[in-house]
Amino acid sequence: MTEQSENRTLIIESQYFPPICFYKTLIEADILKIERYEHYQKVSFRNRCYIAGPNGKILLSVPLSKGKNQRTIMKDVRISNVENWQGLHWKTLTSAYRRSPWFEYFENDLEGLYEKKFDFLLDWNMACLEWANKVLGISKEVQLTDEFEKSYDPATGIIDKRDQFIPGQDQEGLPTYAQVFGERTGFFPNLSILDLLFCEGKRGLELLK
Repeated sequence: MTEQSENRTLIIESQYFPPICFYKTLIEADILKIERYEHYQKVSFRNRCYIAGPNGKILLSVPLSKGKNQRTIMKDVRISNVENWQGLHWKTLTSAYRRSPWFEYFENDLEGLYEKKFDFLLDWNMACLEWANKVLGISKEVQLTDEFEKSYDPATGIIDKRDQFIPGQDQEGLPTYAQVFGERTGFFPNLSILDLLFCEGKRGLELLK
């Protein structure tokens, strides 16, 4: 077996505070490679994430300068900062999770992230990924693709999960835990990694494993 095939590389699209299934797959890999030369796809986790609210799931969506129907290379997709979407997202997160066990622990650091302005969706998503990995205790090498390849040979140790995780699609083998409004709404699987962090803190990594 070659050295290349010994290292398992997960290649996946850039996502906004990715869902739990993303992280469940990530912990199985040695290297994370983010696809940046694909065309943007609408109705995906690229610019949206889901959290738990008192009346059900809440969608947080990053507005884009050319709208959701654009066919732009992912690295060139621009965020529309005409409205204060970051402030609205932060307000929603605060309202939904201020009573969660770990929100106060992460609050100041995460609020600082939401106060930073970003022009490109990829840069924002990478900042969110870096923050979540840090607080979870995940230390994986993170790379960006140099070109687009339609497919990869699994024998090279590459786990290709691009466009495999779709909003609304069921995923198996995910952890369950106590959610803030779980007694009222029931359990929502596969929400943003933020939900797991606010509810379980650093124990979230143990649950993923």
